[in-house]
Amino acid sequence: MTSSNSYTTDIVIIGAGIAGITCALELLEKGEKRQITILDAQAEEDLGGLAKSAFGGMMLVDTPEQRRSGIKDSHELALRDWHNFSQFEEGDHWPRAWAKYYVENVTSKAGDWVKALGMKYLPAVQWVERGLYVPGNSLPRYHILFGTANHLMNILIERLNTAVKDGKVTLRFNHRVQNFITKGQAAIGLEGHDTQSDQPFSLEAQITIVASGGIGGNHDLVRQHWPNDSIAPQTMLNGCHPTADGHMHEQIEKLNGHVTHLDKMWNYAAGIAHPKPRFENHGLSLVPAKSSLWLDHTGRRIGPLPLVAGFDTLHLCQQVAKQKEPWTWHVMNWKIARRELAISGAEHNPDNRDRKFLKLVLKLLLADDGLVRQMVAESDDFIVADNVTELTQKMNDLTGTDYISAVALQEQVSAYDDRLTHDPKFHNDDQIRRIAQLRHWRGDRIRTCKFQRICDPKAGPLLAIRTRLITRKTLGGIQTNLDCAILKEDGQPIPNLYAIGEAAGFGGGGVSGKRSLEGTFLAGCILTARRAAEVIAK
Repeated sequence: MTSSNSYTTDIVIIGAGIAGITCALELLEKGEKRQITILDAQAEEDLGGLAKSAFGGMMLVDTPEQRRSGIKDSHELALRDWHNFSQFEEGDHWPRAWAKYYVENVTSKAGDWVKALGMKYLPAVQWVERGLYVPGNSLPRYHILFGTANHLMNILIERLNTAVKDGKVTLRFNHRVQNFITKGQAAIGLEGHDTQSDQPFSLEAQITIVASGGIGGNHDLVRQHWPNDSIAPQTMLNGCHPTADGHMHEQIEKLNGHVTHLDKMWNYAAGIAHPKPRFENHGLSLVPAKSSLWLDHTGRRIGPLPLVAGFDTLHLCQQVAKQKEPWTWHVMNWKIARRELAISGAEHNPDNRDRKFLKLVLKLLLADDGLVRQMVAESDDFIVADNVTELTQKMNDLTGTDYISAVALQEQVSAYDDRLTHDPKFHNDDQIRRIAQLRHWRGDRIRTCKFQRICDPKAGPLLAIRTRLITRKTLGGIQTNLDCAILKEDGQPIPNLYAIGEAAGFGGGGVSGKRSLEGTFLAGCILTARRAAEVIAK
């Protein structure tokens, strides 16, 4: 260090999320003696990034948890499902290579690695992203961390802090990287701004690892790259921290690095405004109730194919983005909400986060309504009423419009309820058919009502939830080879420059293609971080 704002290090990692922290710890685990510095644009209390508040689902292949549930999985089957869902494009060599690497290594190098840290998975493997028009997961593969990702991050952060105390790692918060320092074709350092002291800084490094996340916090950039199969909504909620702004992607492009597939995004279709926002436009992602009606701004069922979560998230986002207004409605009753509604993330799953297993199981079995009551009390997006007329008035009041007619809404609900009164062999409604399909798997059966009518007087009151699109994950990113080296436009690696996690599109600049099989993000961060450490330590 030559002055208060000019530093030197051997290895610098940009980003202190799960990818950056995992990479630093793995370098130390492999005996790395060189000095490691981690820069993060956020404050110290935000150490760990999005993963610290994440639910903690991991897409794993051929695990003991699957086998105990009678699930016969294989690398070959998982890779076939991956290719079906991803719809890779011609020339997607590195995304294909990373997809193969993922399915063959994720269980041993991510799933078992997490277990070695002392963590476990909930016994029920979940079946998500089954596919709709395009086949998805042909088997359940979604493994939920007991303790959520929050507990995992606490373990990693504790180890990182020990390394900092031992002088093996330097952490610098509020350090926002602005550009690379180059010499010839190589990056030899960074320049940036310390937002806490309001001073510029520079740092020289032999090796740079980009772990800065995606573009989801920059809605202007999200709209710029919005997929051309729909029009970007006028407004969206933010499921990412604003520092996930794509700035490092732009800086990599200035080095002739190849950034690909930024139009591939994993947004969610049912977000609500966070009742206690930590930044502008902060949102929460709902796990929508399967037995609720998903309606447009006029209170009419979106179709012609009814929207049901759990099959194809991209399809849901495409349909919601096509609506004339940036919000949609979920209409249900209290019984449906208490059984089926959930919110993604550690914050609103406290029993799992705090590892209170018996309490978690009891609440599931008894369909505890604590979360519903909490959100009705805290969120303006949750509306409760005793009848459809009252519900309609409150829905219109919330949006400041008169789009919804009580008569039309009653017709929508009554038509659906009437179909449910028929014998199941006459259930001629795609939503009802998919509910029946979901209930065949015990992981879904406990969270899915059995053909529940909405205007059932024994199941009230009625509930309506206003939802909007919410940004979350960037599927594209900085193109890397299987060594995590950043590649130039001509396919050659840029010396001593690496990318991991979401910054790299979780590997190869877009390992998921158009769709994620879900649970590939947390695991993808771990997998790419450990691979980069393996390469660099050699």
